[in-house]
Amino acid sequence: MMMTRKMLCRGLACVVFALALVACRHDSDEARVRAAIAAVAAAAEAGSAGDLGKPISEDFDGNGGELDRRSLTSMVRLLALRGEHVGVTMGPVSIERRGERMVATFTVTLTSGGKLLPDQMGLYQVESAWRQEEGEWRCYTASWKHAL
Repeated sequence: MMMTRKMLCRGLACVVFALALVACRHDSDEARVRAAIAAVAAAAEAGSAGDLGKPISEDFDGNGGELDRRSLTSMVRLLALRGEHVGVTMGPVSIERRGERMVATFTVTLTSGGKLLPDQMGLYQVESAWRQEEGEWRCYTASWKHAL
């Protein structure tokens, strides 16, 4: 009887532990969008156009047609080829669910030690919209403006 009770407790502990691991592995949608935003910022800072493009939708629309996915990744690739470094400092990210989509708003500060025009650097207010594509959250539109 004592051995059966011990085995039952151990079995229950293993089940609880396994469920905890599964719960930890399954990030919330909000956490996944936050992680994608952080990945874009890290890729921009590292000059990695390929990594920057991963969480960006193929039909991405930046600032009402000013920038598409290809232009965005090409710009990062060009900066990397020229040896330019862009510093990216993220402010707090606020995420709101809107039906099946997510809208993230945040500030970002861009700095450069290179030859980029000073008017391209500074503090920006950003609003980005995200949707799921093939099980991954991807940014399909974003707008930004200098925050003064």
